[in-house]
Amino acid sequence: MFTIPGHHHISMITKNASQNNHFYKEVLGLRRVKMTVNQDSPSMYHLFYGDRTGSPGTELSFFEIPVVGSTHRGTNAITGIGLLVPSEASLAYWKARFEELGVQHGDITTYTNRPALHFEDTEGLRMVLQVSNGEKVGHWETWEKSTVPEEHQIQGMGSVEITVRRLDKLASTLTEVFGYTEVSRTEEEAIFQSVKGEVFGEIVVKYLDGPSEKPGRGSIHHLAIRVKDDKELAYWDEKVRARGFHSSGIVDRFYFKSLYFRESNGILFEIATDGPGFTIDGNIETLGEKLDLPPFLEGRREEIEEKLRPIEEN
Repeated sequence: MFTIPGHHHISMITKNASQNNHFYKEVLGLRRVKMTVNQDSPSMYHLFYGDRTGSPGTELSFFEIPVVGSTHRGTNAITGIGLLVPSEASLAYWKARFEELGVQHGDITTYTNRPALHFEDTEGLRMVLQVSNGEKVGHWETWEKSTVPEEHQIQGMGSVEITVRRLDKLASTLTEVFGYTEVSRTEEEAIFQSVKGEVFGEIVVKYLDGPSEKPGRGSIHHLAIRVKDDKELAYWDEKVRARGFHSSGIVDRFYFKSLYFRESNGILFEIATDGPGFTIDGNIETLGEKLDLPPFLEGRREEIEEKLRPIEEN
């Protein structure tokens, strides 16, 4: 029986790729590991940020939609992203950095029983820095050209928060279909881990009644969870269909293969393979520096580039 080794990536909506690029590279110190386009709508950028190679579990991705409006927060949505840092000293570093750079943030507190610091990006995307279980997350590679010192760099994704009307429905999907372990439960919140004891596969499910969120800039589009290879992906495709969910079927995204489905609250999940990864069409030294297109779009490069606004590098 296969298991889920953690998060793969998470995808959001941004209104402005240049501002987004500045925040995630210069403020958060992540590497832009891939500058490409939305394969289903190639007139929009799809930017990926992560560690040195964009390892699964470290990737934050953004679709640029220049005409997008504001997010109207509500329920039945992915509502927060945890990012892992090595130590409590790192939280103090980040709090001072946020104050210096004018980033919206709170005080150092706790979240999922770990020291934490909540903050938002320039579009209101809600995130929280969490102290990881060890000094270095195993699947994370140092980015030596980061604007952040190595001892305080973000080491990938931590807890992902999902807010829903029907907590038990999502709980049963996570535990019965995907084998997550429920590690805590109250009437208002439950915490699940794909790898028991590890925050890099943790999902926090919160109960909230009321209107559904209306997505806009700074909203979270979907969460992708990891599988090793094509064989495992086919296995999970069968499991998703057997549960009665509609599966997209397996889609070749060139950098990985994946499938998509919505669970009972309407939350969109992706299941994505670890490989082949972002170096399939580039080398490690120059990842993310130019526009990369999958082979099936390469013949349209001139047309695609004409419709994209250059990203300001600063």
